[in-house]
Order: sequence, then C-alpha cells, then structure tokens
Amino acid sequence: MAQEIKTTCPYCGVGCGVIARVGDDGAVSVKGDPEHPANFGRLCSKGSALAETLDLDGRLLHPEIGGRRAGWSEALDLVAERFSRSIAEHGPDSVAFYVSGQLLTEDYYIANKLMKGFIGSANIDTNSRLCMSSSVAGHRRAFGSDTVPGAYEDLELAELVVLTGSNLAWCHPVLYQRLSAAKANRPEMKIVVIDPRRTMTADIADMHLAIAPDGDVALFNGLLAHLAASGAVDRNYISNHTSGFDEAVAAASRLDLPALSTATGLTVAQLRAFFRLFETTEKVVTCYSQGVNQSAAGTDKVNAIINCHLATGRIGRPGMGPFSLTGQPNAMGGREVGGLANMLAAHMDIEKSLHRDQVRRFWGAPSVASKPGLKAVDMFRAVADGRIKALWIMATNPVVSMPDADAVEAAIKACPFVVVSDIVRDTDTARHAHVLLPSLGWGEKDGTVTNSERRISRQRPFLAAPGEARPDWWQLAEVGRCMGFAAAFTHGSPAEIFAEHAALSGFENEGRRDFDISAHAEIDGPAYDGLRPFQWPQPQGSAPQKKRFFAEGAFYHPDGRARLVAVEVPQPRSANDAFPFTLNTGRVRDHWHTMTRTGKSARLSGHLAEPFVEIHPRDAQGAGISDADLVTLESPHGAAIVRALVTDRQAEGNFFVPMHWNDQFASKARIDALVAPVTDPVSGQPASKNMPVRASRFAAAAYGFAVSARKPRELDAAYWALARAEGGWRVELAFAETDADWLDWCRKTFAIAAGIEPIGYTDRTSGELRLAFFEGDRLLASLFLSPRPVAVARSWAVSQLDASHHNLAKRFAVTAGRPGADTPDPGATVCSCFSVGVNQITAAVRDGCHSVEAVGERLSAGTNCGSCRAEIKGIINGCLTLAAE
Repeated sequence: MAQEIKTTCPYCGVGCGVIARVGDDGAVSVKGDPEHPANFGRLCSKGSALAETLDLDGRLLHPEIGGRRAGWSEALDLVAERFSRSIAEHGPDSVAFYVSGQLLTEDYYIANKLMKGFIGSANIDTNSRLCMSSSVAGHRRAFGSDTVPGAYEDLELAELVVLTGSNLAWCHPVLYQRLSAAKANRPEMKIVVIDPRRTMTADIADMHLAIAPDGDVALFNGLLAHLAASGAVDRNYISNHTSGFDEAVAAASRLDLPALSTATGLTVAQLRAFFRLFETTEKVVTCYSQGVNQSAAGTDKVNAIINCHLATGRIGRPGMGPFSLTGQPNAMGGREVGGLANMLAAHMDIEKSLHRDQVRRFWGAPSVASKPGLKAVDMFRAVADGRIKALWIMATNPVVSMPDADAVEAAIKACPFVVVSDIVRDTDTARHAHVLLPSLGWGEKDGTVTNSERRISRQRPFLAAPGEARPDWWQLAEVGRCMGFAAAFTHGSPAEIFAEHAALSGFENEGRRDFDISAHAEIDGPAYDGLRPFQWPQPQGSAPQKKRFFAEGAFYHPDGRARLVAVEVPQPRSANDAFPFTLNTGRVRDHWHTMTRTGKSARLSGHLAEPFVEIHPRDAQGAGISDADLVTLESPHGAAIVRALVTDRQAEGNFFVPMHWNDQFASKARIDALVAPVTDPVSGQPASKNMPVRASRFAAAAYGFAVSARKPRELDAAYWALARAEGGWRVELAFAETDADWLDWCRKTFAIAAGIEPIGYTDRTSGELRLAFFEGDRLLASLFLSPRPVAVARSWAVSQLDASHHNLAKRFAVTAGRPGADTPDPGATVCSCFSVGVNQITAAVRDGCHSVEAVGERLSAGTNCGSCRAEIKGIINGCLTLAAE
C-alpha cells in the first residue's frame, strides 16, 4: 500500500516541508507540504525534482580501503587506529574533520562531541564556513550571540524589503515566491535589490542598485550617517539597549556623498533615493546572503547592516530586522552544535572557560578543546604543510568548492591519511581518499535540520538503506568507541542524540544563552518520530517561545546591550592591467553545490547544461569574444574554460561564473580554482565574489555537440561538458584538431559496437560533419561537428534519444540537427518544472499571451515553483519590443 512521509528538503536554508509518496511499486513522487510553515506547500524546481535524484547510479554502497571493498569493522578499525596513532605521535591538532551543512544535526553533534570533547582539538570546520560564517561573526559582535532575530513572515509584513547580495529568485526560490506574492497583494510594498548583476530577483524590484563589488560597507555606512543626520534614529532604543552608537556614526560619516558614489559605483541620486526610502519607512527588513558574506570584509558588511537596524530600533518587531538567509539546509543546525572551529555546542563560546567547563562536565569528557581550531582555508593549508596528518571529510567536496581549489586538491592528495564519507563513489575529492565510507542520502537519513528562521524540522526516511550504507552519526560513534571512548558514544538512535543535544542546550543555562530547546530533553522515539516543525527557543517547562528577538533589547553581551560596531570602508580589491576583470562566483537556479544530486536530473540540467561566464557586450567586444564562444578565464591561481553568455545583465568589468561544475561534468570548469584563498580576518570566510581575472577566446579547430544513450567515457577533447538528458546524455565539445578518425572516436566514446554503421555526411567545404548511430529504431548516439559553435536544435536533438526512428526520413532529420516542419523545436528549457522551452513561450506570445499569467495558463510554465517567471517576463518583453519595431 502506498505511503506518504513528511520530511524536509535537502537543498537550501529555506527548509521546505516535503511529502514523499512511495507507491506500491516503489516509485517515489514528491510534493510540497501545505502544513509546513516554511513553504506552505510551495517547492522550487530542485525540490520538485527530488524524486529524479534517488537512483543508485554512482552510489558508494560498501566501505573501501585503497580502492578495494572492505567490511565496516576493518574500515572503522583502520580509521580509529590511524587517528589514534597520529594523536599519540603528533598531538590532537594533527587530526581534523571537515564536515558539511548537508549533515543532519545529530551527525554534526556527534562529530563535534568526538573532536572537541574526546580527541581534544577544535580542528572541526564545515563548508558552512564558505557561506555563512561572516553572518555568525557579525551576529556575535552585535548581539553577543549567533541569533537570527526574525521570521520569514517578516518579509511579508514589511513595507520595505532590501535584498543585498542575494539572488533570492534562484538561491532561495520559495522565499522569493512568498515575497512576490506579498507584493502582488500589497503593491505599495517596496523592494530594493542591491547586486552588481541584474539578476532575476530584480524583476520584482522597485529599485535595483548595481553596486560595485565590495561596496556594501560604504553603502550602509552612508545610510547610517544619513539616518543620524536626518534624525531618523530611535534615541530611546539606542540609549536603553545599545552601545557604540557615536563611534559607529563617526566612522560612517567619513565619506561624503561624492566619495560614497565613488566607493559604491552608484550615482548620488541613487544613494539619496535609497537613503530616503529607508529613512521614511518604518517596517524594513534587510535580507543578506552570499554577496555580503563571501568577502574579505564580510563581517564588517554584516555589522554595517545591523548598525542601521539597531540605530532605528527596527529589529525584533513584525516586519522589521536584519535577516541572514542561510545557504545550506542545515548550516544553522551545525552552528547550534558548535560545528564551526571557533564555537562550542549550544551556542557556547570556546574562548570562555565557564562554557568549556559546562560542556566538559555535561559530556563527561576528560577535557574540552581550549582554543579555536583551524578554519577551513587554514585547515587545508595545515594539510598542505604537514601539520594535519589525518583528515576526515564528510558530505562535501572541497576540491571543487574551496578557494584555490587546485592547491586544496594537491594538499588532500599528499595527506598521509584521508577518510571520505559520502553517498557518491566518484567525486573530485573521493578519488584521493584512502578510506571511503558509504553514508545515507536524502530519503534514507533520519534526523533534524534547522532553517534560516530557527525552525527545526525532521528529515524522515522513506527508503531502505542501500547496500551497506550507514548514518554519519553511527560511523563517528563507532570510531569514538574504537578509540577508547565507548562510554560517551552509546547512542543507538538519532532520537537519543537529539535528546542529549536538547538537554545540553538547557544545561546550567537559566536564560543566559539564546539557544535552548531543553523542552525536548526527555523526548523518546515515538515523540521524535512525530516531532512537528518548531522554532527555538523552547526551554524546559515553558510554552513555545517568541518568534522574534531583541524588540525590547535583552541582548547576550554581559551588559545586555547590543554593540553598534564602527566599521571602516575597505580598500578596493581592484582589477589590474594583467587581470583587468572582476570575477563573481555563485549559483544557478536548477543546480546545487557540486551537482552530485542535481546532476542526476535531466530536467534540472535542461535549463543550463554547461558552465558559462556572463560578460557585458562591451567587454566581450574588447576581448574579441562572441556569444557562445568558449572562453579561457585565468587568475594567478588557476584557469577554467567556460561558454560565453554575452548579456547586459552583467555590469561592465565584471564576470559571473557559477560554482557547480566539476571534473565529473566538465573538462576544466572548477571555478574556485581561480579564487584566491583570501579570507575575512574575523570570520575566516573566503572572498569568492571579487577576484581579478583575465579572459581570452578559446581557439578550437572544431566545435561539437553530441547526444548518447550511454554515458560517454574517456572524452578525448580539448573541452567537454556533460549533462544528463531524457534517455541518455548530452555533450558540448571542442577539439584542437580536425583530422581525427571520427568514426573510431564515436565507437570508443559512446561504446558503439563494431557492426553498427552510421548514417551522416561530411562537407569538406564548410567543415561540417554529422554522424548518427541507430540500433533498430533507437538512436544510440549522434555527433555534430563544425568550425564554429554548432548550430543544432539541442532540445530537439536530445529528445531523439527517446523517439522512434522507424524510417529514413526520421533518421536523416537527426543528422540534419533540426526537426521537420511537422515537429516544432521547443527550444532551450526555460521552465524546468514543465519542460517548457523558449520557442514554445515565444510562440504563445505571438499568439496573444502577453503576460506571465497568460503564458502560464497556456503552457503551465511558471505555475509551479515560479523561479522562471522573471525569465518568461523577459521573453515576453523582448518579443513585444521586436514586434513594435
């Protein structure tokens, strides 16, 4: 009998509720949970496609040692022995854990307990360092705690929402949907988007401020100075609940408007308009994300924003406050258990002896790490120089995601002992592991996560554990037992771990710490199974607590006051003659991190199927680059080859490249290999948004496009980018030579049997070559080559993998690379949820559908997750403009 399980999405920090339905035949489908208070039934394109990512293709199913299959006992004994030996010979700081916001809170808790409490080192850091640690540092400086003051509903209650460093439409789509719906209901609501790029989020903005890279401190310092000069500050709130106001305003007042204009790249008129709008609007929420955090001045940016809210008292009340939008599904949960190298569990401070003693006594640990451990960038430097001898990497892929990624790969490769726990066997990082441990994935995991509004939700299993895969917490606890700490790691279930975590949060607290969920300290298995989403705090013996913090002060510094932090405008990290452009890295709509999950979905790969660089038309012209050319990007640290996307959405002098592509999906597209290991001095967060680079056209002798029913192997090409497609795979190609034996190349690459002959042609005059291989009426593979980027109807060509080719006309249409008149080409995918292409939308517009709603009614595009609505609107506007000319 079919069953439905309520769980939580494993992607971004919105923390959407999902209902997974498992049919009688084992087939899984997903839908949004209408009762979950984060999303009320909404899902984005990635969440909607979760069921398409659950196959076991590529899964790591058994422990491996040195590439051979091993048993759990042998593997865990080896891990414990090598870690113990390193500690005995070189001390506890010679070992390290690098963990992930993809872990559940229970996994994070055991990892933190083992490293900080029993190994005795704080060398445990997380990939959340790369996305949210500047927010943590800013919160702690301002509030005395890592507290997010508000709730999602504040975005809907606000009169002004400022989105800075946040492409909400693509990175937190469900929040974008909620905000967009609120603005539709209340058109008087104002939205300001602050971003060097004109992203899809700007579609709903009343004001888009194309700020210069790292201009945020100057902008919000200027705002604070304006608020102070105009009398728009709340003197009672400042006097009763804060300190540092005069010093912060003095620092903020050092630049006049012309100097601010230079520092921000905005006109004086734009600055005045923004300052006036903020000044005259009571209910203001300022949301910030990676564009603020991923900076060498990230913590100062966060505090510059918070300063403006503290100075006006616009914090902790409905529709008001600074709001950090978390990147990963459980970055918040990791912070709650001390997953960062400079934190302790339950939001306690590793620098405070009282907190260390509390944690030590609660855990019954021999000692607790007495100083902060190495943050991510420094951790991998320590791996490189030999200080760290044994490294355990869990649920993350640092060879792709870390700055200076080539150096990180070299460090991991040279490390004496590397353990990788993952669900995927072949990743850029896993290939360097001495021991591989198979972990559970989404649908198999059992535990909790915390979203951006402090809401704790359950991830529940609805699939059996495949092969010998085991929970991450179990792996850690078993190693702890093997290392001689058996009494501290007796946990038999995630419910027991959650109960211990909840008890620690209330241990000797008495309201002195913000994080307290001790109301759940006695939770048992059945209650844990039925746990409903809730926001913390929930102390022992009390009803559910307030949704917001700090409306009446009560901050967590010893004197109960918040700190306005005086911040200085940083010196610009500008481009130079050798590297004249500024690189900004980030995410795209339909992919996630390093694509180990989303790369399995043909639907999600249909929107953007290869790595690209957004270039302004004038920059492209100056560099001799045309749209769809291949481009080599170089920095002093590395190089990448990506496709040119020439667009005036990008500011002049700036490039944007997504961070998702890796060596499994492209030949040379690990963009973080170009990023310098420069970090914020307070948070340790890398500066991934502002890297000087240069660009040149990649000269290829021939360009190619191919589709294949089988996954291509050993792609022998100067450039390639691989993506899942319905019925098989699609590949973009470029070659340094044109005199290859292409028939032999196809047989090797696409595993074509010797007896199968192609149809096709070669035009020596134009340099075009087309080959297609059929078995019966089924297309096995087709290859298109040209001296220029290949002009092929790609979506249609991909669809031929699932089509029947029972006659020669259909087969020769494949080699032509375009459909016949009776088979329209949908064009490049715009709406991933319903696989609607640009040509279909264009046709609907020509047929009278002149609004996003009308297109949705005709084609369904934009009616599910809504992430494509801005793109649809742009297509409509473009068509109507052309028609009017």
